[in-house]
Amino acid sequence: MPEKTDLRSLTWEDLAGLVRDLGVENYRAGQIAQWVWQKGVAAIEDMTDLPLALRERLADVAEIAPVLQTEKLVSRHGDSAKYLFTLTDGQVIESVLMKHNYGFSACVSTQAGCRMGCRFCASGLTGLVRNLSAGEIYGQVLGMEKDCGERVSRVVIMGCGEPLDNYDHTLAFIKNITAPYGLNLGGRHITLSTCGLVPQIRRLAMEKLTLTLAISLHGSNDPLRNRLMPINRKYPLGVLLEACRDYATQTKRRITFEYALIAGVNDTLPLAQELSKLISTIPCHVNLITINPVPELGIEPSNQKQVAKFQDMLERRGVAVTLRRSLGLDIAAACGQLRNKRSF
Repeated sequence: MPEKTDLRSLTWEDLAGLVRDLGVENYRAGQIAQWVWQKGVAAIEDMTDLPLALRERLADVAEIAPVLQTEKLVSRHGDSAKYLFTLTDGQVIESVLMKHNYGFSACVSTQAGCRMGCRFCASGLTGLVRNLSAGEIYGQVLGMEKDCGERVSRVVIMGCGEPLDNYDHTLAFIKNITAPYGLNLGGRHITLSTCGLVPQIRRLAMEKLTLTLAISLHGSNDPLRNRLMPINRKYPLGVLLEACRDYATQTKRRITFEYALIAGVNDTLPLAQELSKLISTIPCHVNLITINPVPELGIEPSNQKQVAKFQDMLERRGVAVTLRRSLGLDIAAACGQLRNKRSF
C-alpha cells in the first residue's frame, strides 16, 4: 500500500495541488484547510461539508496522522501542564501549556530528541531520533487546546529539539498556524528559540516573518559557551552575533537573548558585565532564566540572591532585561525530562 499524505503536514500550496489532482473545485481546499488546521478534525470522514464521494476519494490518498495525548501532569499551582503525545511510529514527544494573565501559551517540540548536545538540557541525553513533521508540531497545539478547552494565544517553539535543525517543517508549521485558515495567530505571538545555527538564522531573516527570534546564549565568551553549547565551536559568538545584528536590521525585530543562570558556572557579576558589552550594539532584550535542575547533568540553578545581582548589573549597564517566571518545577519541567523518564 502506498503511504498516504498527512494533510496536517502540507503547506497551502501542497493542499491546493492535491485538490486539483482530485479534479474538484478549488474552494474545497479552503474547506479542508479549516477542518485540518482550525477545527482540528481527527478523521477525513468527519469533514461533514464535503460530499461523501470526495471524502472517500480523499481518504484513499490522505490521512490526518494522530498525535495522541498519553499523559498529562499538572503543576501544584495549576499554572502549567506538561503533556506527552504519542506519534504514529510510537515516538513520544512532550509539550507544555502555560497559563498567564494574558491567556494560554503553548510550548511545542520540533524533534524527537536533539543532536545539539547542550550541557544543561535533558532533550539531548538520548540524541536525535528524528525530525517531527509540520503536522506533528501543529498537532501538539491542537491537542492542548482540545484538552484545556481554551484557545492558545501564544506559541513558543522551544520544546525538545532545535527548530532550525528542522527548518522546513518548522516553517510550514508557522505559516499554517498564522494563516486565516489555521488558528490565525499573529506572528508577534510566536517565539522561536535556537541555539545558534547561523546559516538558518540568515535564511529565516529572508522570510521577513514578524515572530520573535530568541537566541539561547547562556555564555558571554567563547570558552564558556564552548563548554556549555558545542554548536559554538562551529559558529562562535562573533559569527552568531553578526547574524543576529543582520537579522534585526532585515526584519526590524528586536532579538531576545536567553540566558539560563547556572550556579557557579555563568552567573558571576564579571560575566554580567561582559554580557552587557557583548550585545550592546544589537537591538535586543535579555530574558534571564532560572534553569530547572537536571540531575542527570549535575545542573543546579543559581540562588535568588545571585540572580537578583546579575539582573541588577545588566540593568545598571542599560540592558533591557526580564526574569522569566519559573513554571512547573514539580512536573519534570526541563525540556526532555518527562520524555526520557517514560521512553527509556
